[in-house]
Amino acid sequence: MRILKLTSTVESNLLRARHERDREAEHIAAGIIADVRKRGDAALAAWAKKLDGIQLGRIGFWVSQREIKAAREQVSAEFLRAIRHAERNTRRVAEKQLPRPWSLEVESGVTVSQLVRSIDSIGCYIPGGRFALVSTLLMTVVPAQVAGVPRITVVCPKPNPELLAAASLLGVTQIARIGGAQAIAALAYGTENIARVDKVFGPGNRFVTAAKQLVSSDCGIDLPAGPTEAIVLAAKGDAKWIAADLLAQAEHAPDAGSFLVTPSAGLARAVKEEVRARLTKLSPNNPAHSSMRKTGAILLAPSLEAACVFSNRFAPEHLSLPHNPGALLKKINAAGTIFLGPWGAQPLGDYISGSNHVLPTGGWARMRGGLSATDFVKCISVQSIKRNGFGRLAADAIRLAQAEGLLAHANAVEVRR
Repeated sequence: MRILKLTSTVESNLLRARHERDREAEHIAAGIIADVRKRGDAALAAWAKKLDGIQLGRIGFWVSQREIKAAREQVSAEFLRAIRHAERNTRRVAEKQLPRPWSLEVESGVTVSQLVRSIDSIGCYIPGGRFALVSTLLMTVVPAQVAGVPRITVVCPKPNPELLAAASLLGVTQIARIGGAQAIAALAYGTENIARVDKVFGPGNRFVTAAKQLVSSDCGIDLPAGPTEAIVLAAKGDAKWIAADLLAQAEHAPDAGSFLVTPSAGLARAVKEEVRARLTKLSPNNPAHSSMRKTGAILLAPSLEAACVFSNRFAPEHLSLPHNPGALLKKINAAGTIFLGPWGAQPLGDYISGSNHVLPTGGWARMRGGLSATDFVKCISVQSIKRNGFGRLAADAIRLAQAEGLLAHANAVEVRR
């Protein structure tokens, strides 16, 4: 893991690298999407065989209810308790996040109110790389259930017993054995077996991310989910704990970005040594090796203030403030999620604290927060205007319409006077 001085050049290089378009992934994803739109299930089966080694024609597109129920018998009671614990916390947070209906009389005879209605149908993409991510199932399905979404379709190319057992606990019944860009295309446009949905949720690899962006003009998506990012910002702290947090996010993928930003050269050296020592204990196949060598870095800032400025420009997916969190939090205005204090191990947020782990990457945290129950509903404004309210509004509405040259607008008011 490199130690770099946080100069303007280093910062520019880091920020620029995150915004380079993956044209190769876009090209490949576009071809797959076009094929699925043209050939439907036949294309899904062909791509599943080619990319995932799955014979959909033999085992079927959908996981059977018998398989889902049987999976609960294959996992431990401890695992099921952990799922229930994570579900309970995630549900409590989602319920707090859910927008509420309201009504306001803005002036006599004029009332504006808000209806909250769930999205009719959603698709939850569960990555199926080395392991099917059970936590992603929780983070997408639970807030959707809290929002009252009637139809939830889960897609995962290789659902394992743990994923199916969790789905059983959550009451999920529609699980398709498809993945990659072809799954995104099926959810966005529909096939003979897969009904289209209104919005797609969940992270994936570069081809899934490219596919989500390509279909976004026809189907809603949650947020762009690029490579995992983590910053630990501190002048002091336990080097072992900081190194452990950096490695936890680095093992997501070889292109994950884990950074310590600190004004302390001593802490920088100590964390570098801890990272090196802990890497030797991980399997050579763990992506953290590649991530820490190619992408991760320790950035030596000229001051804690400069470190905060950089963090806000970077707008990381995960941000840890292990030392003096109260003071530093006042200086932070862009991050997907923030962990305060030394006990805020980042994996707690990935799994069980209740906060959603589907978070903005690539600087999107400057514009929005992480996934929440609000992403699964529509807030619809309703206007109730009575006769006396019309009388109060009409003249000024006509003046404003005339100022814009929209005479039909003015007339629609005038004819009622």
